[in-house]
Amino acid sequence: MPGQLRDYFVVLPDSVAGAAVAGRLPPEAGGGTVVAHASGRPWVLARPLVRQVSHLRRGDDALVLIGPDRVSDAVLSGLLEGARDRTGLERRLARLPGLHHVIARLSGQTWIRGTASGLRRIYHARHPEAGTIASDRPAVLARLIGAPLDDGALALRMLDFLPHPLSRRVVWRGVHETGAGYGLALPVAAPGTAAVPGPTEHRWWEPPPAELPLAEGAQALGEAIAASVRAHVGGMDRISCELSGGMDSTALTFAARATGPAELALLTVAARDRYSEDETWARRAVEAARGGDAARGAGVKRDGDAARTRDAGRKGGDATGLDHHIIPADDAPYFYADLASTAAELNDEPLPVAPGRARAHLLLSRAHATGSRYHLTGYGGDELFLGLPHAYQDLFHGNPLTAWNHLSGLRHQLGWPLLPTLKALLDRSTFPRWLAGAITAEPQPVTRTPLLSWGVRQSLRPWFTEHANALITEEFRAAAEHAEPIDPWRGRHVDIDAVRMGARHFQAMEDIGMTIGLPVAAPFYDDRVLEATLAVRLAERISPWRYKPLLVEAMRGVVPDALLARTTKDHMSSDEHQGLRQHAAELADLWTGSRLAEHGLVDSRRLLRLAAEPFSPVLVEHSISSTVAGETWLRTAENAWPTPTPTPSPSQSPSLPSHRTSTTSEATL
Repeated sequence: MPGQLRDYFVVLPDSVAGAAVAGRLPPEAGGGTVVAHASGRPWVLARPLVRQVSHLRRGDDALVLIGPDRVSDAVLSGLLEGARDRTGLERRLARLPGLHHVIARLSGQTWIRGTASGLRRIYHARHPEAGTIASDRPAVLARLIGAPLDDGALALRMLDFLPHPLSRRVVWRGVHETGAGYGLALPVAAPGTAAVPGPTEHRWWEPPPAELPLAEGAQALGEAIAASVRAHVGGMDRISCELSGGMDSTALTFAARATGPAELALLTVAARDRYSEDETWARRAVEAARGGDAARGAGVKRDGDAARTRDAGRKGGDATGLDHHIIPADDAPYFYADLASTAAELNDEPLPVAPGRARAHLLLSRAHATGSRYHLTGYGGDELFLGLPHAYQDLFHGNPLTAWNHLSGLRHQLGWPLLPTLKALLDRSTFPRWLAGAITAEPQPVTRTPLLSWGVRQSLRPWFTEHANALITEEFRAAAEHAEPIDPWRGRHVDIDAVRMGARHFQAMEDIGMTIGLPVAAPFYDDRVLEATLAVRLAERISPWRYKPLLVEAMRGVVPDALLARTTKDHMSSDEHQGLRQHAAELADLWTGSRLAEHGLVDSRRLLRLAAEPFSPVLVEHSISSTVAGETWLRTAENAWPTPTPTPSPSQSPSLPSHRTSTTSEATL
């Protein structure tokens, strides 16, 4: 059945109604882990395909961690020991890589949180009989409470960038997202009463002060990257990495190699652009990993199809167990290929990366065919290490001469005019004021517009209906009334928001991997990596004259210096534009019977005309990818669970889902 969730967990209250809710959970995962309340009723019910569930009880307290690796009882015991409240627990959790969902019971209160990077999120909803239930998947909660779709949130998802706090608007009514860096506290009923107080959010994470010099910060970052990679693939015999040839994927390739796998498959997608440098740099990385010229060309394969990849990988590798697979450019789909295949995964929300699914599926399928047990990507590296121009606003406050010196270099590179740059630098608009004006009916700003504010101003699309425009405008206006920035400093706010946006988008890649049967990870979205990056002095962390200086210094001694010298980055914009032409017929089919049009959000006739004019100036000025993502997501969501399951009566005896298998483990806490 398309669109079924394969990986999720749910946190349930200790009641007969809570146990009845467990019986209504989707059965497609085919087993899992149940951690019980002291009463024996289910507390945490997890269906993880690739993640590990670790749990321990100490008296009345309990701890559950859900992440890439299993945490030993000894470590869990050390985390619980002496942690009388969530603050004490969080101090101890800082010893671990920041990749886990955390569910704890301390002093009678349940504490649930994801990650500060936004890679792992928490949602909650109020069930009419059971009260507050929580999950890492909003679709599960929506099904359990019978929530309808929210047209306002759907309309927002047709934009390319959804800034904080609007990114938290869930596409189902009655389902709420807990902000990244915040956790959810679920109190128990007061003695002698049946009423349980509602959930409350508490902030558990603050970004560190940016005070470390580059050398010290780079050492901490290198250690954080190595720890995150080990948490994902440490001890595994066969792993794979996407080696694009860029700085981020090269860094992770060498970090993965340091874990000592018996077989390491590296996959590079050749570019159609003859001026692309990625493949050249990827080959250099492979040569360096093998020890230089003696291994030049050994084990490099141009994969014709996935069926040949495994045999080629076993026959052509060298003594190091490192194989390089180059996927020919003609094998790589253009964007917007095979749009119907997006129905294979039900993402938490429409994601603008959806038009590239076929390309991602090809890469992961080839990786899986090598026998890989885990695949690593460099996603998150650009958001973390490139540095956005907005950061110079922060630097200007404490060191105006250095800020202007750096900004002048950047201004000349980007072609920003002098007076508009000065005006933007001196602008002191508050975050709520910026947010209220962050959406406009005017054309997109030109590329030479200085970007030094709280984010990117966006334009409404010509194919949006007046209804959609009104919904989006009202959402921004309402959010601005009570909005607070992630951080008082606008550069730091934009940096963190960009990381969280990227982590949210990476969910699409994770879900494709689960469809194929290959776990996929982006170690750069580890909280410890984020913290190590933000802790470095701003003037040393970013520079208009050095490419990703912090990452370069962090990987020195791990990645050969010759590879750290790269200062260029390839782009794939031509593949997207060509995709509009190559797949015009599929796009036309998409707008015929458009679900977004049924919701009154797009003009399907205008979109049909644009499908027939793929090189229209309208599509040059306005991206259509988020609208396509919204349309394909809606079609998946409406078919995810076509047959509703009757809600068991709370008076029924508590039971666990009937689809449990021998893989299910139980622990009474």
